[in-house]
Amino acid sequence: MPDTTDTNFAAAQSRIRAAYDPAAVEQLGLRLASLLGDHLRRVESSTDRVLNWADPRTNLDLAASELDAASAARSPAPLAPDELAARFTGIVANILARGQNLHDPRYVGHQVPASIPLAGWFDAVGSVTNQVMAIYEMGPWATAVEQALVGKLGGYLGWQPGHFAGVVTHGASLANLTALLAARNVTLGNAWERGTARDNGPAPVLVTQQDAHYSIARAAGILGLGTNNVIKVGQDSRRRMDPAKLDATLAELQSTGRPIVAVVASACATPIGAFDPLDDVADLCEKHRVWLHVDAAHGGSAVLSSRHKHLVAGLERADSLVWDAHKMLFVPALCAFLLYKDGRHSYEAFRQNAPYLFDPSAPGLAEYDSGLRTVECTKRAAAFGLWGAWNLFGPQLFTDLVDVTFDLAEQFHNKLRASDDFVALHEPQCNIVAFRHIPPALRDADPQRVGEFQQKLRRSVIESGEFYLTATPLDGIPALRVTLINPLTTGDTLDELLATLRRHGKKVDGGR
Repeated sequence: MPDTTDTNFAAAQSRIRAAYDPAAVEQLGLRLASLLGDHLRRVESSTDRVLNWADPRTNLDLAASELDAASAARSPAPLAPDELAARFTGIVANILARGQNLHDPRYVGHQVPASIPLAGWFDAVGSVTNQVMAIYEMGPWATAVEQALVGKLGGYLGWQPGHFAGVVTHGASLANLTALLAARNVTLGNAWERGTARDNGPAPVLVTQQDAHYSIARAAGILGLGTNNVIKVGQDSRRRMDPAKLDATLAELQSTGRPIVAVVASACATPIGAFDPLDDVADLCEKHRVWLHVDAAHGGSAVLSSRHKHLVAGLERADSLVWDAHKMLFVPALCAFLLYKDGRHSYEAFRQNAPYLFDPSAPGLAEYDSGLRTVECTKRAAAFGLWGAWNLFGPQLFTDLVDVTFDLAEQFHNKLRASDDFVALHEPQCNIVAFRHIPPALRDADPQRVGEFQQKLRRSVIESGEFYLTATPLDGIPALRVTLINPLTTGDTLDELLATLRRHGKKVDGGR
């Protein structure tokens, strides 16, 4: 009688070997390259829909049904090479057919770029070989790549080698949280060990720009500071933090004995891309001896442009800052840099030991262990895409990407101003522009009706697949908003956008 245990084990091993077969990796990798090449040709020529819109329930039901079908049809034997290739092709085709097409020049939506396609191949190398970080010996080259890029970006800020430090995290929300955790621990002294509860005295606060990203308030809640203790400073006429109001706010807080964990400035704030006057803010933080953190997730890349780096003058004076490579450095998400001017502060966020990870026999390696500086223990090698693209094309490409997309915003702003049925709501500082379409039927309408029309108009356009743009409330009234973050967008594309909005406006209730 055969031993079923041995038989089952051998069958399982056979299926596992098929999943790990290098020949299959090679064959399907070549197929993937072909599928992606064809996809990008179609998308970049705007022959498909920008957003492949479907009702959420429809997509969820379809995704679940395909898993169910695969489970029911799966044979216990490994697939033949041609059947494996056919299944793989179908799966990839489905992914490409049902997602968002950021590489279409008509994508003018959220602050997520049409990433440099070749950068994705370097990320794929890290994914296929599962390069991870936490300790140097688990990801020696990933660590070297990350720290080399930290050095490059810090160098553009004018920081001196050997004095600053930084890490890559999975997004600016996590990077903001980590930086503010370090600020809290430095400012409050023993908060890591004792918590933020205070027996006597007022609660500590964070001071922010009014349009600061929601991750700042979220960080305050996570850090035990409380969202009610986020103090928002008034703005100037360009929706930037007003230095005079900041000065008054800091003076008042200190006069009442309220500990200030940090001032959080924006470069730039999300709604209209406003850059806070960082030099002025830094002066006041030095005057009041307060930690300055800058959320430069989107705008930090302006430092690479000789034409636009004035927007971030003073960024180098921040105690900590966040700079997303997966925004204006145009690499695949997620790749967010967290930089500290004083490298010693990079160890203040997490004051703890993990002896099962960190080798006491090689204490000199600790400074290369990212796990001492980040929330993540296992962390993907997130910097391969940027490192590879930098090596292929050099830094000039990143300068070009900033300059071209910022110029597109200026072109669009000029087109809005030249049109009597569009209203430009600000002069753009970067590649973000907010505006409203006001056809003749709405010229005398009340603001609420105008705002409702913008929302309906956006929904009509994005569900059609013709363009993808976003919306934002300004002074309580919804407005349309574009981020020119596809460098393949042209002036003709922007003319087409205005024509598309007019056409859909005539069909939307209230726009006739």
